[in-house]
Amino acid sequence: MKTVVRFLIGMLAVTVLGACTQETQNRIWRGIQNWTGTNGVLDIYGGERLAMRFIEIDKLTTAVATSGDDARAFRFGYGVLDTNQNLVKDAGEKRVYFEVSDYSRPYVFYENPL
Repeated sequence: MKTVVRFLIGMLAVTVLGACTQETQNRIWRGIQNWTGTNGVLDIYGGERLAMRFIEIDKLTTAVATSGDDARAFRFGYGVLDTNQNLVKDAGEKRVYFEVSDYSRPYVFYENPL
């Protein structure tokens, strides 16, 4: 009986998600990721050299304009600035806000962890 109920709930979920727009599906998925966490890593390269690393990133989000639905040309998130780039949060390494540009002149903006 439980198997049948689970199957029916699964089929209902697939049907409901199939009726949603792609953006609605993306928002639902981001909500699930926010709840479960993703523990991501973002590496920033300067040429062939690793310049910075952020770890324990919950999500990397596209900013939306204050008025309207237009996406801004950068992504932002929160993560630990891994200063020694060893993929481990060490003493003194803090969680910071950062932005990554989509512009022709790439940049990374981040909160000063000091």
